[in-house]
Amino acid sequence: MPGRFAELLRRHRIEAEFTQEELAERAKLSVRTIRRFETAERAEARMATVRLVADALGLGSTDREELLAAAVGAADVDVAARPGPRQLPAPPGMFLGHHDELAALDKALDRAGGRGGTVVVSAISGGGGVGKTWLALRWAYDNLARFPDGQLFVDLRGFAPASGPMEPAEAVRGFLDALGVASAAVPTGLDAQVGMYRSLVADKRMLIVLDNARDTEQVTPLLPGNPGCIVVVTSRDRLAGLATRHDATLLPLGTLADDDAWALLACRLGHYRLAAEPRAVAALLHFCAGLPLALAVVAARATLYPDFTLAALANELSDSAARLSRLDAGDPTSSVQAALSWTHDALDPTSAEVFALLGVACGPEISLPAAVSLTALTGDRATAALRALERVSLLRQHAPGRYRMHDLVKLFAADRAKHLDPELRGAALQRLIDYYLHTASRAEQLRNPHLPPVQLDPPAPGCRPCPLADSTAADTWFDAERPNLLAAQQLAVQLGWRRQVWQLAWSMRHLGWRSGPNEECLAVWRAGLSAADDLGDPAAQIIVRRYLGHVHILRGQYEEALELLEQALAMAEDIADLTSQGHVHRYLSGTWERYGDDEKALDHATRALRLFEAVDTPVMVADSLNLVGWTEARLGRHEQARDHCLAALELCRRHGNREGEAYTLDSLGYIFGLTGDHQRSREHYRQARTLFRDRGETYVLAGTVEKLGQAHLGLGDRDQARAAWEEALGLYRSQHRVEDAGRVSDRLAALEPVAEQ
Repeated sequence: MPGRFAELLRRHRIEAEFTQEELAERAKLSVRTIRRFETAERAEARMATVRLVADALGLGSTDREELLAAAVGAADVDVAARPGPRQLPAPPGMFLGHHDELAALDKALDRAGGRGGTVVVSAISGGGGVGKTWLALRWAYDNLARFPDGQLFVDLRGFAPASGPMEPAEAVRGFLDALGVASAAVPTGLDAQVGMYRSLVADKRMLIVLDNARDTEQVTPLLPGNPGCIVVVTSRDRLAGLATRHDATLLPLGTLADDDAWALLACRLGHYRLAAEPRAVAALLHFCAGLPLALAVVAARATLYPDFTLAALANELSDSAARLSRLDAGDPTSSVQAALSWTHDALDPTSAEVFALLGVACGPEISLPAAVSLTALTGDRATAALRALERVSLLRQHAPGRYRMHDLVKLFAADRAKHLDPELRGAALQRLIDYYLHTASRAEQLRNPHLPPVQLDPPAPGCRPCPLADSTAADTWFDAERPNLLAAQQLAVQLGWRRQVWQLAWSMRHLGWRSGPNEECLAVWRAGLSAADDLGDPAAQIIVRRYLGHVHILRGQYEEALELLEQALAMAEDIADLTSQGHVHRYLSGTWERYGDDEKALDHATRALRLFEAVDTPVMVADSLNLVGWTEARLGRHEQARDHCLAALELCRRHGNREGEAYTLDSLGYIFGLTGDHQRSREHYRQARTLFRDRGETYVLAGTVEKLGQAHLGLGDRDQARAAWEEALGLYRSQHRVEDAGRVSDRLAALEPVAEQ
């Protein structure tokens, strides 16, 4: 029996273990379980829970429900009959999610007896509408029986719409009144009042809920001195001071998980209504982004208009500019925008300006260096402003030095940005885009120091690009900033800043080679092409056509690639740009190879080699020698191919061209494999694999690893071949390369041992 009851509690994420004797004494605590987990079918769920608990208590089949109902009633009578204040507001009608936070509050309560003379304090923090008071009250009502001497509750108005924060003296006088102290007996002076309050609650077991606190200073005078009292504080401030001074348990409250958000709507609207319009429900959940207040407003509107489809409500919220105004149930306490404005009104002017600028910043998150450029503040002042926003839960530092806003908070911040001076706002965006452009350009140079950079305009005043130290730092920065770089280019498109649009495409060109020529990469270069053509800059038009053509090659779109590359070649010939002509011939060689015309591919590779020799660029000579050798190998001219690739390898190593070295090693692995020298083939493929891995170029790495498997098989090492092909298969699948993955799957299937006859 104890096992069944403990399992029931564990199922509801309540950490408790009861002996057989304790079960009978704690029968009334089953009320907490019943109330906490009410759902849309709460009557049915309640009865099911009642039966399970009654079974666990060993009640007879005839009177178990009647006896348990009597126990529930007795619990309520006991609480009502005890002396002491009962100031808690009405309990929330339903509660879902936040199981970890409830468990943390339970643990804090369980530890109360072992904390010596220290009062136990739990501080629940989070943004407006996230459900802090909801959580505190739910937990309080679940634990009423553990506070026989009563409960005190006060709304400290820390972030109230009209009046300022409540003075501690006012709160203490309210507590003294609740504790039965006559007005005439209240001493003068805050210290004396606090002393009386602490004396009255000494040796009592009470719950004290301090709701909507402004900061630690407002809360400190209201803390009792004895360990028998438990204090729960809610605030939009993180209240870190309570942890350092009073060993408080800090509970930052996040938004609801998708399942809990869905369940909340189901509780209000019914499962059938949600099941009838799953796409509309998904849209509503997306627009509310897990914020309980937003979900409650949506549910209220859907209840008020039962004949309206949920799709119609979702359509109303689809307009991001009007979303906040429509998440309003008709009064300030049921308005997402009002809840956020109360927090915003407490900000100092600098923090308010930074908050507004973050609302128009591109990307899903922002780093501290990017925020420095956005705001044109010093590093210390920008850090202080971000901390101020984080402190009141308008911003979250999800990783060291990286910050995010909740979707609805960002909409509110963007609305605040409309009130900024347009010149200030435009200058901030210029600095931010320049930050991404110049840092990305620096990162590309660190990764490929042999390629000539694109000439950028100086960064805007106040912009401070990251001083990246080396290629490792460049890779790390690119990995972290990829979504923001893409968003920066989109913002530049919206603002009509054409030069930055195509230069951003160039500055993040290696991202496509790392992840493959996906739709994202294609969109980046198409935006760059449009911008370059609008500018009418021949150099930009040639560069963008060359790279966009290469993306089409990798995507198997050869006609599109040929059209762009032939345009680029004609433009380069018109302005007598030999270097650009050489680059275009290299890409034309790759296009014709994939078309299956290796003779044309060799012709373009040879032309590229001659052009780069003429302008004396050793790095590109090496790349072209490798391309010539690769194409010759495909034509069966193995000796010439080997000589050209060995010459390319020597040039790459002499000039420190690690990328070219990796590609050339791959070519030599291919050539030695064709001539039956599988040992040298394997060695060259292994070296190429190491270099591609070090550079994070997983797209080309997949092909090298597949060919390495073939070299292993040529040496009779089936286990190593299998390991290589399994790695290649994983890479192909992650890159959505269906045809390549199918080919490797067939290779692996052919490796399976043949059953003995």
